[in-house]
Amino acid sequence: MSSVQVTGVHRNYGKTRVLNNVSFTAPEGQVVALLGPSGSGKSTILRLIAGLETVDAGEIHIGGERVSAVGSTLATEARRVGMVFQDYSLFPHLSVGANVAFGLDKLARAERDETALRWLDRVGLKHRASAYPHELSGGEQQRVALARAMAPKPRAILLDEPFSGLDAVLRAELRDATLATLAEARTTTLFVTHDAEDALQAADRLVILKSGRVLQEAAPREAYDRPASLDAAAALGPINLFAGRVADGAVATPFGAVAAEHLPSGVSANVAVRAEALTLTPGVGARVVAVRPHGAHDLVRIEAQGVTWRALTPPRTALGETVSVEIQPAGAFAFSA
Repeated sequence: MSSVQVTGVHRNYGKTRVLNNVSFTAPEGQVVALLGPSGSGKSTILRLIAGLETVDAGEIHIGGERVSAVGSTLATEARRVGMVFQDYSLFPHLSVGANVAFGLDKLARAERDETALRWLDRVGLKHRASAYPHELSGGEQQRVALARAMAPKPRAILLDEPFSGLDAVLRAELRDATLATLAEARTTTLFVTHDAEDALQAADRLVILKSGRVLQEAAPREAYDRPASLDAAAALGPINLFAGRVADGAVATPFGAVAAEHLPSGVSANVAVRAEALTLTPGVGARVVAVRPHGAHDLVRIEAQGVTWRALTPPRTALGETVSVEIQPAGAFAFSA
């Protein structure tokens, strides 16, 4: 295993700048999620780390070795990184066992086959070694692709949207199984996702991206509890937004005040409040205008002074009732506008 360090990287496609001064580190043996919407540059970063594209500025190091710089790009096969693409890219004409053994050509035939079976066993698919990709489910194909990437003992694993296209139950099961395999092997992993739940559940560290820039690099809990910006807060789940002005260390909203001691009085501020940070009790101040089930909770829309917010609460609120609203400080943030 090796750390991966991206330093001051720029990447342009023609006149379009896709990555703008991107820097972050994936520590040895940790799982790092690159989280952001489509077009934020996530997959481009993976392609640069894999050596499939060249940087226009900056450097990339794997295990302390410089593998990418302007005018100097180490070949993909020399980087010793494994990559699992979104479509898995299994060879349709090869069996599952042969797919996993494909990158082990430097080993003797018997050792190659034994290693492939061992990795298939680790992902729970040893019994499908003689099957072909078209005979597998999507989840099984993903596990084969992971085994194939891991078998050559890469310095790092790169996963591009590894859990997309799967139903919610299978998605969670596959995510947990993949993480267990990676944790057991202590493999440095970078994975791309636009799903905040996947990032929070799977990663040791988050790199939050938007429009080719890094908004925040932090541990999941730190990023969730102390977002660096409004966009960073929004990347990790639904938020309620309000624009106001700081007075006496707070921003007044129709649903209560949000602390803003770090901002000067009189400045314009944008407030972000997570849906689960709103506590509703029978009273006055806001009216319930919609209630929808959301798993063990209800997603409730409340209105006050012409402003509508969303609250995630236990299922005890009735449509049309009036409520008092309390904003929990841990889920409310104020940023300079």
